[in-house]
Amino acid sequence: MQILKEFRTFAVKGNAIDLAVGVVIGAAFGKIVTSLVEDIINPLIGLFTGNIDFSDKVITLGLPIEGTTQLVLRYGAFITAVINFIIVAFAIFLVVKQINKLKKKEEDKVVKISEEVKILSEIKELLSRK
Repeated sequence: MQILKEFRTFAVKGNAIDLAVGVVIGAAFGKIVTSLVEDIINPLIGLFTGNIDFSDKVITLGLPIEGTTQLVLRYGAFITAVINFIIVAFAIFLVVKQINKLKKKEEDKVVKISEEVKILSEIKELLSRK
């Protein structure tokens, strides 16, 4: 019974729940980025490169042997994955940059104490010593 109690404590901690939410949102964000790359960016790249569709690009390795599938290098799928990565990395960079900017503004507000407050604090301290 002790192990169930420990598990319940672990499972309802903020960190575990935050991680679960992050994973779910990350998966959904990944689908959005994949759709962006496959449905919008790749066709635009194809438009500028003479209608090349990267997702179908392969290099065939040798001749097929009877009873086996033909070996191919799917470099088009790799290019699509690289584009996905760059977009996700850039989006995360922008989000983290904005979060850091907000944190810095918050820290600046907390740290800045007006001169009047400083002087009044000093006066209070001097009066409490007497």
